[in-house]
This record gives sequence, structure tokens and C-alpha cells, in this order.
Amino acid sequence: MIDGRRQRRLWRRVAQLIAGFLGANALVVAWLSVCGAQPLVADLSRHLVAITTGFTGAEVVLFGATDGAGDVAVVVTGPRSGVTVRRKNRVAGIWVNTLGLHFDPVPAFYAVATSKPLETFVNPSVLERHQIGLEHLRLEPVEPVARDKAVEFRDALIRNMQRQKLYGSSLGQVAFLGDKLFRTSLLFPANVPTGLYTVGVFLITNGNVVSAQTTPLAVSKIGVSDEIFEFSQRQPLLYGVLAVIGAVFAGWLAGTLLRKS
Repeated sequence: MIDGRRQRRLWRRVAQLIAGFLGANALVVAWLSVCGAQPLVADLSRHLVAITTGFTGAEVVLFGATDGAGDVAVVVTGPRSGVTVRRKNRVAGIWVNTLGLHFDPVPAFYAVATSKPLETFVNPSVLERHQIGLEHLRLEPVEPVARDKAVEFRDALIRNMQRQKLYGSSLGQVAFLGDKLFRTSLLFPANVPTGLYTVGVFLITNGNVVSAQTTPLAVSKIGVSDEIFEFSQRQPLLYGVLAVIGAVFAGWLAGTLLRKS
């Protein structure tokens, strides 16, 4: 939980960031207004989530403003890669993986925040087109399979990601500050994968997207943990040898101390 003092500091910081960002984008907003578009301006309180030793998660504030009526939906998508979902069956009294289905691409992180419940202000076709909401996230198996099997494994994939807190199990809340300013908090768990994330912000009026913006967010390891990780990737054999030597030494040292005691 964020205490009152930290929350007030956070709000002051958000207000300062909004003022500076809107000032820098005043000409863009004016130009879009002349062209008849409904502009959307949004940014993040920081564009880097640094994972250090003892990292327990992070909160990033998204803030912005609209120059027109409408509701806002925010979609956070992590780096994409292939994921294999396996089913366990009991064989000779032992649970083993007997069947698997490979999905690609799959976002490593996915979360949605909205100013209202999605079904109250967005057309289903729009949700499908922009992949807003888990039921509209495109997760397709690589190999062709029966529809019911694809749905079964897709649901299992989503459950696994939700269990790891990498997929949101509910919608976050976008709060409007007055008529045009808005904000929301993006929460990242301690096990958040590294990589480049995209934060999509959509202004929706009469069920359709009238303006959108995508902002990058980097999640990266820094410090000693990053150096160890990089070393393990560059020199996997040497890293493995050193890890074994370290484990043997730790065991010997623990045994020596126990005998002395």
C-alpha cells in the first residue's frame, strides 16, 4: 500500500509531468484540433523499470489528456515469443506431460485498464481489432488443430499466465481528473520478464477508436544481477563450471562449520 505522504508526492509529480508534457505537445494538439481530429496525449512517469537485487515489483503511472469527449482504454503488452502448453496425464501412476500445443507469438505480459466496463462503451469488432481484453487477445496455435482443442489449450495458457500474475485477471481503473485529464497505475510483479513493452492508449467515442497512441516501456536488469545474467549468456559453459564449484565450496564450508560446532 502507498501511504498518504507518498501518494501526495506522486500526485504532485504527476501534475508536473502532465504540465510539462502538455506544454511540449501544445502545437501538436492545436494542429490536430484544426484538422478535426480528437487528439490524445499520454505519457508514463518513467520509461524504464529497473530490476535490481531485491526487486519486488514496480508501479508506473500513466497520465494524459484528451481534447474531446470519450472514454479511455489502456493496453500493456510485453515482448512476444513462443510458448508451449502441455497437458499432464497419469501414466502408470505417475503424472507426465503427454500432449502439448505451441502458441506463437504470445505476449509475456498483458494488462488492460479502462475508464468504464468494456462492454458499455466499445463495439465488439473494435475490441477484436485492437485486442483489448483477454478474450480478444489473439493467441493462435502454430499447427492446425480442432477448434475445441485450441480453445482448451488457449484457456490453459491464460490461466498459467494469470497464476504467475503476468496476465491481469481483472480490468484496471483509468480515473479522470476533471473532464479531460486522466491517469492509471500500471503494476508489474516481481517476476516481470525483461524486454521492450508497448503501452497502447485508446480514446473511444460512440463505440469506436477516434485516437490512439503507443508509448514504449523498457524492463531491464541492472547492477550485479544483470552482469551475472549477461555472463551466463555469453559464457554458459564457464558459468556452469563456476556454479558447480561454488556449490561444492558452500557445501564444504557448511560441513566444516557444523563439525566445529
